[in-house]
Amino acid sequence: MNAVTETTAAEPVSGVEIFVPLNKLKKSPRNARKVPHGTSAIEALAASIAHKGLIQNLVVEPEVTEDGTPTGLYFVTAGEGRRQAMLLCAKRRKMKKSDPVRCWLDTENDPSEISLDENVTRTPMHPADQFERFLELSETKGWGAQEIGARFGVSAHVVKQRLRLGAVSPKLLQVYREDGLTLDQLMAFAITEDHERQEQVFESLHHNREPWIIRRDLTAANVPGHDRRAIFVGEAAYEEAGGTIIRDLFADEGGGYFEDAGLLDMLAIEKLREVAAEVQAEGWKWAKAHIDYPHAHGMRRFYPEPVALSGEDEKRLEAASARYDQLVEGYDSYDEMPEEVAAKVEALDAEIDAISDKRHAYDANVIAHGGVFAVLNHDGTVTIERGFVRAEDEALADPQPEGESEDAAPDTIEDEQTEDGGEAEQEIEDEEVGKPISDTLTRDLSAHRTLALRVALGERPDMAVIALTHTLTSQLFYSYAEAGCLEVRPTVTPLGSHADGIEDTPLAAKANAAHEAWAERMPRDVADLWAFIVALDDEDRMVLLAHCVSCTVNALRLPWDRKPRSLQTADRLASALSLDMAKDWTPTVDSYLGRVIKAHIVEAVTEGVSEDAACRIADMKRQDMAQSAEQLLAGTGWLPAILRTPEADTSEVQAEDGEDFYAVAAE
Repeated sequence: MNAVTETTAAEPVSGVEIFVPLNKLKKSPRNARKVPHGTSAIEALAASIAHKGLIQNLVVEPEVTEDGTPTGLYFVTAGEGRRQAMLLCAKRRKMKKSDPVRCWLDTENDPSEISLDENVTRTPMHPADQFERFLELSETKGWGAQEIGARFGVSAHVVKQRLRLGAVSPKLLQVYREDGLTLDQLMAFAITEDHERQEQVFESLHHNREPWIIRRDLTAANVPGHDRRAIFVGEAAYEEAGGTIIRDLFADEGGGYFEDAGLLDMLAIEKLREVAAEVQAEGWKWAKAHIDYPHAHGMRRFYPEPVALSGEDEKRLEAASARYDQLVEGYDSYDEMPEEVAAKVEALDAEIDAISDKRHAYDANVIAHGGVFAVLNHDGTVTIERGFVRAEDEALADPQPEGESEDAAPDTIEDEQTEDGGEAEQEIEDEEVGKPISDTLTRDLSAHRTLALRVALGERPDMAVIALTHTLTSQLFYSYAEAGCLEVRPTVTPLGSHADGIEDTPLAAKANAAHEAWAERMPRDVADLWAFIVALDDEDRMVLLAHCVSCTVNALRLPWDRKPRSLQTADRLASALSLDMAKDWTPTVDSYLGRVIKAHIVEAVTEGVSEDAACRIADMKRQDMAQSAEQLLAGTGWLPAILRTPEADTSEVQAEDGEDFYAVAAE
């Protein structure tokens, strides 16, 4: 069948190939596709045509007037997307609008049916075949992602993703072709190019094949990019040291994995040591770098002491504070301020903080004999903890007043006779005047005194508060201090090992600030602590007692530590305090939603938002569902059951104020 060139001289014959100028082709009103082609699809077709020419011809019919006279224009029955792609090429000057386009002339078949047939009667290539062909182009022709992307109208990033998928184990690609794996699961396997490892993980999977589980198993020995060590060291420094980062092309930013955990730890410690050395230059005896805070250091900690500001600093502080108040007047936040005003306010704020910091300073002895810890936070920042003194240096850092030397032990009375028996007897009596009473009698008398103290203290609630505050404070703020006479032992359970990152939360910062504020007020010598507590007014004393008691709260639910009555008491305490966890905790992918099954996510959205909202996300993949749930639950105040505060039990009755303790107990 011969190709003919379109002319307007005679009516063309159906069933022949003709060449029609691009500017004489029109969209057919009988095109079955009513939803237009997407921009990305037209871009891809334009790229293909620009590099390879028109692979598949257009099907056309002539446009005629009402009396049947040809107009010289043609309707595109099939191939409207290709027509638009060629117009885009013409717009980009890669072809001319007068260039001939290869077309198949069809005036016998129904144009609507032809248009429908082209869009329905076809089978798209399986994605696995596409992935392998992209990889083949890269390996056989040496084309990079940019060049392949340009020839197919897709971004270089998409090409890299397809190349990575094409490089997955052929065994797993075949499983994917046979619908044994989803695309999301195949993408998870593409995190590594190690076919043996991919197949090993695939064989170990059971009923749960969530993509995040596949990624977790494949990268079990690696460090994720959002890890605090990775953030602190940085990708550039790690790669410069010879480390390799496994890039997850199918995850958001930060989806890479640091392959060498040992190297990353070494780089993090080295960088922390540099920070510690800078702090040690302040005059400290030693400085240690730790990725995790060394809770078992066993050292006494000293805190800064109040220091009076110099006259010059007082004037600077007063002037800066006045200027600050003048600038912020009338504004509720930095966002409302003009940029230049906000910059001045921030500079003044920093100056005020710098001067205020001079109000407290470490004693020169503490600096000379103490040290600091440089510790890596959960978010990759560094915290400097100062004022720790080793046991052998405590006497130098905190010299105690010299006490009176102990009297020498009384001379032993030799069992011998003197010539004058009376004089010997008188000598023995004189020596026994200074002899202490026996241990048995001492215990007897001290028991009576202890009982009397118990009764007396029970009748004086005000003194009981002082004694309890003294005992708790001496143990919580002074190392190895046995200064209290109450047998009360506070136990402070560290929470960092139970909840990753909890030590870097605003609540933890609030608790630490309260502790350090009291520590700065405490006397250096524990012997002076009683007088310090007595001198406090009632309100401050109760605040200190509340702080000490609060340090001992333990409401942890541990699988190996069953304590239902303690947890019940914790619930009652929460009710009495009207505890509202929604103020300090929100359900996010990291804190809750990404760590529970889909049923729990649906339940959370149902309770926190609505049943309709839960239904809308019920069919999503677990990770997508968790992210959607985080957005839906934001600001709702929803809490999981374990964080909710039970309603207060009003049936509990307390003894009336002022009643005698022992009288109440006797009843």
